[in-house]
Amino acid sequence: MPAMTDAIQHVSDTARWVALYRAMESDRRDALFRDPYARRLAGERAERILAGMKRGREWAWPMIVRTAVMDELILRAIDRDGVTTVLNLAAGLDARPYRLPLPPSLRWVEVDFPDVIAYKQDQLAWSARCACSSRWGPISPTSRDAGRCSPKSAARDARCWS
Repeated sequence: MPAMTDAIQHVSDTARWVALYRAMESDRRDALFRDPYARRLAGERAERILAGMKRGREWAWPMIVRTAVMDELILRAIDRDGVTTVLNLAAGLDARPYRLPLPPSLRWVEVDFPDVIAYKQDQLAWSARCACSSRWGPISPTSRDAGRCSPKSAARDARCWS
C-alpha cells in the first residue's frame, strides 16, 4: 500500500496527476500536443502519486486524448464561432492560455481553489507568457463568494477576483 503522502489526498492533487500525463505525452516524438510547462506544474508530488497508483500509467491515454480533443474544441470555438471569453472552471494546472495559439484579444478566466491558483501562478511566473488576456479567480466552493461568483457572473464581475 502506498504511503499516505503518495496517495491523492485532495481533489486538487488530481491536477498534478493530469499535468504529469501531459508532460509524458509532450516527451513523445509523435505527441498529440506539446505542453512545455506540464512537468514543472506536476512536480515531484505527481510522480509519487502516479507511482503509488495501481496501473496509474494506464490512465494516461484517456487523459491525453481528452486534452487533445479539448484543445481542438476550444480553438474551433474561438476561430469558427467567434468566442471571445473562455471560463475555465476547476482550471487546475491547465496551461492552455500559455501553450495554445490564442488571439491576444481573448479573455481567459480561470477559477479554482485559492491554493491551486497560487501554486500555478508561482510555477508559471518563471518564464511563461500568456497568449491572451488572462484573469485568475481563486474561489473556493465553500467560500462566502461562491454564490455571488457564479459561472455566469465570474467572467464579468471584478469582485469575484482577488
